[in-house]
Amino acid sequence: MSQRINFNTQPPDYRHWRLEFEPPLARLILDVDEGGGLQDSYELKQNSYDLSVDIELADAVQRLRFEHPEVKVVMLCSGKDNIFCAGANIRMLAAASHMHKVNFCKFTNETRNAIEDASRHSGQIYFTALQGSAAGGGYELALATEKIILLDDGNAAVSLPEVPLLGVLPGTGGLTRIVDKRRVRRDVADVFCTQEEGMRGAAARDARLVDEVAPRSTFSERCRTLAAALAAASDRPDAGGPVLGPLDKQTDRNSLQYSSLQVTLEPSRHQARINILGPAEPPPGNPDAALSDSFWPLRLMRELDDALLELRFNEPTLGSLFFTSRGDPERVLAFDRFLQAHRQHWFVREVNLYITRVLKRLDLTSRSLFTLIEPGSCFAGFLAEVALAADRAYMLEGLFADAEPAAEAHLTLSGANFAAHPMVNGLSRLQVRFLERPQALAAAQQLRGQPLDAAAAAAAELITAALDDIDWEDEIRLLEEARAGFSADALTAMEANLRFAGPETMESKIFARLSAWQNWVFQRPNAVGPQGALPLYGSGRRPAFDKNRV
Repeated sequence: MSQRINFNTQPPDYRHWRLEFEPPLARLILDVDEGGGLQDSYELKQNSYDLSVDIELADAVQRLRFEHPEVKVVMLCSGKDNIFCAGANIRMLAAASHMHKVNFCKFTNETRNAIEDASRHSGQIYFTALQGSAAGGGYELALATEKIILLDDGNAAVSLPEVPLLGVLPGTGGLTRIVDKRRVRRDVADVFCTQEEGMRGAAARDARLVDEVAPRSTFSERCRTLAAALAAASDRPDAGGPVLGPLDKQTDRNSLQYSSLQVTLEPSRHQARINILGPAEPPPGNPDAALSDSFWPLRLMRELDDALLELRFNEPTLGSLFFTSRGDPERVLAFDRFLQAHRQHWFVREVNLYITRVLKRLDLTSRSLFTLIEPGSCFAGFLAEVALAADRAYMLEGLFADAEPAAEAHLTLSGANFAAHPMVNGLSRLQVRFLERPQALAAAQQLRGQPLDAAAAAAAELITAALDDIDWEDEIRLLEEARAGFSADALTAMEANLRFAGPETMESKIFARLSAWQNWVFQRPNAVGPQGALPLYGSGRRPAFDKNRV
């Protein structure tokens, strides 16, 4: 997987998905081009998928939310007979690097969570029509939707065969969703997850693995009836949305340049610098005037989202991300107030939800995150979340002696920092910061709207340290050098454990418990060794499992 992966696509370029519109219903049809994968070394048979398939799915989910407010219900279905999806392509998994396998699963998880987020918060409700079998990741995709209808023809089945067949785990939420979301009994789930053939018909329905079954004669009518019932519960308007055009992006060996974001790649120092550019204009006068992909918060989030994926997949050795910003904090706060004042408007709601998803992707990025709050910065309102998401945040006291004149560094909180953008554990970043410390959280709430200088931000425990001009350069240099000298594996594990204090949710379990175990399993000889299940898949030879329990 050495080629650079591009995460930008659009429906005319899709090779694996089709979109059909019959408002309030849209059909998202999986019809995989066998020869359309990222690599030529495997074919995507039986609607199996690799990252190229999921990049298109992520794009389709995003466009349905922003471009098609008239769509209230999305039906996932297959364009092939007798098969919905055979899951992740096994030969791709067997040949992929460890890093690619793990990041592939993470991206796929994020996409399925976006589907659930659309159903839960956007009034765009997904259900799956299984007119054929769904195995492994194919069934996990169905599990991300609100309802599943299975064709009752004696052949169509749902299954999670990874443990008995491949020596790995269902990597995109299956184990968590069947027990946490669908309330499948633990012993029934144990049976289901250890039999390759899965369950069919009434048995799958009675185990709560699907919601209902229908014979071929009534299957289509039942899907239409369900779509109508789900659409009746939606609050999305019968209107058009803005087209999400191509990103304004220029790439070279040392940088990624966007309209609102500048990323400098520093391979020799194993780090990247990400500079966020504040808005050049004030917000529009009303939500309808904001309906454009040039609306600054949406444009910024699309660019930051793309940059995080670029770094995750294409720059694996850049282990430290240093965030800075430049702009007018008052103008950022004006957009922040706009987003909060009009949060009930469907488009503004989608922008706020997208900010939440991008910030979650930042939290889940296995890189060291540092925020440097310098003169001229604009970490205010929802942009302050970048500072709160960092593993450490440093702020300059006063001004740099030899620099061009700039406004003194400030950090400004708003209501957006307390409830609008929760982490995967369901808490705001400030709630995690002040876990079980209600007085400290209340004190932070009293600071909303106040530009805090370095001393005030440090006193409020909102930053790691306030540094003066004399110490700044040396302290940041020592931080860079120390971080680059640590084990990348140990840092990834340490950061993931420290970032998500507090309760678990289904989402946090998928990323923490399940993904961490899959990460480990993907390195074990039972899965990927010469006699492991993945390399021997399809060879007719049985894997030789090491029976030692670890």
